[in-house]
Formats: sequence, C-alpha cells, structure tokens
Amino acid sequence: MKQSRPTRYKRSPFLIIYWRERILVFENFLTGRRVIAEPFAASLLHFFGRWKSFKALRAAMPQYSPASLERALKQLVRCSLLLSADRALPQGHAALEAWSGWNPAAGFFHLATKDVPFADDDEGEYRSLVRLAKSKPIPLPIKRYRNAKQIPLPSPSVDGEFARVLLQRRTWRMFSAEPVSLLALGNLLGLTFGVRYWVKLPKIGSVAIKTSPSGGSMHPIEAYVLARNVSGLAAGLYHYSAADHRLELLRTGATSGDIIRLLAKQRWYGSSAFLVFLTAVFERTRWKYDYARAYRAVLIEAGHLCQTFCLTATSMGLAPFCTMAFADSKVEKVLGTDGISESALYVAGAGTRPQTGGKLANILGAGKVE
Repeated sequence: MKQSRPTRYKRSPFLIIYWRERILVFENFLTGRRVIAEPFAASLLHFFGRWKSFKALRAAMPQYSPASLERALKQLVRCSLLLSADRALPQGHAALEAWSGWNPAAGFFHLATKDVPFADDDEGEYRSLVRLAKSKPIPLPIKRYRNAKQIPLPSPSVDGEFARVLLQRRTWRMFSAEPVSLLALGNLLGLTFGVRYWVKLPKIGSVAIKTSPSGGSMHPIEAYVLARNVSGLAAGLYHYSAADHRLELLRTGATSGDIIRLLAKQRWYGSSAFLVFLTAVFERTRWKYDYARAYRAVLIEAGHLCQTFCLTATSMGLAPFCTMAFADSKVEKVLGTDGISESALYVAGAGTRPQTGGKLANILGAGKVE
C-alpha cells in the first residue's frame, strides 16, 4: 500500500509584522487577517520559509512538545499566516505574487485601503465635521514663509477660453433630467482616454500617446462607462476601447440605484447621466518599473486623467464630478476584474447642468473624499 506524503507548510509571502502600542500584530495583507501573537510565532514562520513538514519542525525544535507545536501550526494555518499544501491557495494569491517587486509596500497599501466604510448619513457626517472644526481648527490649505523676501507677481490673465474653463471647473452634485448626447460622450472619452497616435520604439514595440502623461508611456488606466441617461445609447455597462474609439457592451441596464450603491450611497450622484470607472492594469507599469514607487505613478496617472476628464467636460458645458468614495469590491464585481491585477482606482461622471445650483451640503459633499 502506497503511503501518503506528509502535509507540507510554507509561510505566506504576504505577511507584515508590526507593533501597535505594546501589542505585536501579524497581518496577511492579501486575506486581511490580522492577529495578535507572541514573538515565538515569528520563529515558526521563519522556519517555514520554504515548504517543510511537521516532522521537520519537530526535529528543529525538540525543546517543545509535539502537541504544542501542532496547535501552533494549526493556528497559523487557520489565520492564513501559513500555507498548507493540502489546501487551496487564497483567492488572489497568484495575482499578488506577480507584484513581487512591489511587495510588501505597494501590495499592503493597495489592499489595506480597499472597502473602507463610508457613512451614509451625510447630514450627520456634516454635523460631525462642524464639531471637529470647533474642537480642532481646520488646517489652512496654503503655506507661507513670512520672513522671506516677498516678490509680488502680475495677476494671472483670466482672458481666453482655457482660463475660462479652469475657472469654471467644479464638482457638480445636481443634474438636470436631460440626457447627455452620444456625441458629447464620445468626444469626452476620446479626448480624455483615446489613443492620439502610436510611437514605435526600435526593438521594443509601440507605445500609445494620449492627452495625459503616463510613466514610460505604459498607460495602465482603463475606462469603463456605466451609462444611465445617454441619448442614442442603451443603458448599460461598457468598456471604452481606447485604440479604436468605440464602446464594448459588457452588460445591459443601469439605474440611479446602481450608481448610488456603487458610489458609497452618495445619493446626489444618482441622477448623473453616466459614470466612468478608472481601473489600473498594473502589469503594464510593473513591466518597466519593478519597484514599489511605481505604484505612486499609477495613482497619479488616474488623477491626471480625471482632471482632463473634468476640464474637457466643463469646456463642453457638462456638469462633471469625481470621487474616491466608492465600494471597491462591488465595483470590481460589476466590472469583472479581480481587484489585484486590475483594480478600480477612481470614479468620474457627468450629467447635464441644472437650472439652479445645489445646497451647501451638496457642495461640500458631506465630507466624502474626492
């Protein structure tokens, strides 16, 4: 009779250990499991730097009883700090392993900042903000060197179309019931996300040139459109194909309720005509920049594109907005992305302008992060 091979174990590659006050915390940033443990746990995890059996552990640590070692082993596996060869790898393991040059810094930040809770009582949140301002003054958004020599500058010129667009750009939270035209949507997507032309790099390949900059011209950002009220376009979810300037239908149907649910219950965006989800395909940037700082570049590029979107929409007379308050996992489930190799980073949207402006609470966004 063939004897079964003993189970082997290996430390998860996605662990960080830190102190919170006097407590030692072990965290798997892929699974989100966070546990308090004694320093001895670090010794066990260090031992399992490669696949090894329980028998090997007993031989390496004879000063501990087999029962106590077995208990510790089971606890580490249960908390996902230790992988077991007889169990399936956690979801997303292979995708995050591809981030090897970026981990742990970028991987930890990326996953630890997803799916944060947002308050759905905007009036209550605003009252909390008022109380905070009373107890702790709001920080000034400027910096001055008062003792430095001061050189007055000429006033900026506000004449011209570009200056007008810059001065008119704002975040809108009220929209009319009129639809945005397909022509306007096409212009907005093309000028923001479309490939303007290609540059061939000898012995390397071709890179795209767009209206916003991208580190190494890798362009990791993709755009998905959730169209609710666009004339000439059926309501639904679309992917914008930047190379050939067209929409690819992924699913039909889109409602105000969908928008509110995906945007962390920000009800004022429910009447917008469409959303644009900006995702990042991280492999594109990692291909050239295999170090964690490049993750910053991806985030900044999403910001470049979002501002281009808002300025372009403003120039067209639309009512644009952008928000970082969205339900990450819900959005990625709708888009069909895994949240690691391709993940949602930012959301923009627009509608047609209303006849009247919004209330103060709407202008402030009740404290939502943008």
